[in-house]
Amino acid sequence: MDFPIFHLDFLGNRLLIAVIAVVHVMVNHAMAVGAMPLVTLLEWVALRRRDAALDRLAYRFLTVCFIVTTSLGALTGVGIWLSVSLVNPAAIGSLIRVFFWAWFAEWIVFVLEVLAIMVYTLTWRRMAARKGVHVAVGAALSLLSWVTMAIITAILGFMMDPGNWPVARSFASALANPIYIPQLAFRTPLAMVAAGTLALALVPLLARRDPDLRRRALRLSGGWVLGWLPLAVAGALLYRAAIPQWMLANAPVALATQAFASWYGTLVAVLLAMTGVVLVVAGLAAARPAWVPAAVAVTPILASLALLGTFERVREFIRKPFVIASYMHANGIPEAHLPLLREDGLLAHATYTSVREITATNRVVAGREVFLLACTRCHTTRGVNGVDKRLQALYGPPPWDRDTVKAYLLTMHNVRRYMPPFPGSDEEAGALAEFLVSLPSAPQRLEGAQSAGVRLAPPPARPGAGG
Repeated sequence: MDFPIFHLDFLGNRLLIAVIAVVHVMVNHAMAVGAMPLVTLLEWVALRRRDAALDRLAYRFLTVCFIVTTSLGALTGVGIWLSVSLVNPAAIGSLIRVFFWAWFAEWIVFVLEVLAIMVYTLTWRRMAARKGVHVAVGAALSLLSWVTMAIITAILGFMMDPGNWPVARSFASALANPIYIPQLAFRTPLAMVAAGTLALALVPLLARRDPDLRRRALRLSGGWVLGWLPLAVAGALLYRAAIPQWMLANAPVALATQAFASWYGTLVAVLLAMTGVVLVVAGLAAARPAWVPAAVAVTPILASLALLGTFERVREFIRKPFVIASYMHANGIPEAHLPLLREDGLLAHATYTSVREITATNRVVAGREVFLLACTRCHTTRGVNGVDKRLQALYGPPPWDRDTVKAYLLTMHNVRRYMPPFPGSDEEAGALAEFLVSLPSAPQRLEGAQSAGVRLAPPPARPGAGG
């Protein structure tokens, strides 16, 4: 509430972050964390076997990863910072205060990683006579890539379960959150599997003129996947066991959305089938590479990316109604502030609002301000995840009854456990309901501060002031 409200009323703020973050994870896990050790292994094997063709293939594979990670990967990395700062500055601000030194260390490691990948890629041919040293550079790059992920995973684990931090309020207690190690134990082999499936997809293209090289590279890539896949499955089970039960209760909606939550079992079966596809194709590549045509070799990476994207979607959703579990709700309002806001109202404490007091003539405008403050982190009015569709699903076509909508707003967190409780006063709930029922007759989109400008009402008068 201390920042102007950024809002995209068609795409939605939540989807903006999700698209950028999922693309970044796909690039980072498959082409950095996983691919760098795989390329280093291929270079080492080529050195041991004196296999110049395999060495050239490893270099071409590295070049693809270098180009994508330093362009799309870098852009989406910056995009995550930009989007979360716009959409939920209170959440990212809280995380920075807790994990300042972790992010400080991560940025140092990240700069070293960028330097290392440049040195590793650009000196591949120049250091042909000193391959042992060059392989060592690759090993260092692999470690740096993993360390950046390991640091960020600590923060992601904290957002799901802060552990003892609410009591101790120390960096050490935040770092020791119970989700950290299980999630890292899953992410690490998952990244390695993703890199191996990427190699399976690229080898037929990169070695299309050398059938013998194609077979050797497919065998190595398939063996890599087979080595890491059981660890990924074990890590997934360990990770699931560490997730709090109340979060697991959100899994059907997290995986399939509210509309298709009844399909949860079917979708889990589909995900298991995708894992089976990765296993079968990798096994064929390792044992009978000649049986793996290009059209088949590309299926594991598609399955891996689908699994990665699904994992990120579920991880982000199951912690709702929180953005930081047990501390801050998804709308950026700390749980400890709820009693005060319910008594005084959101508008009384919001820095950027055009309304302070609700009157008979400004109820719809006041409701709009409450919607911007309390709802727009996840919802739009009539776009992606629009409240108009939610109201129509609940109450049929408009017009809707204001009192019925208000009653739902005040109790929705009991019905939909992933929804945060309404954070304002009873009067503000009525104003919000009035704004919502007015949507069918107000076709214009709701604009955020980036297009509508900053709205500032005079601060509320202090008791006893002016005398």
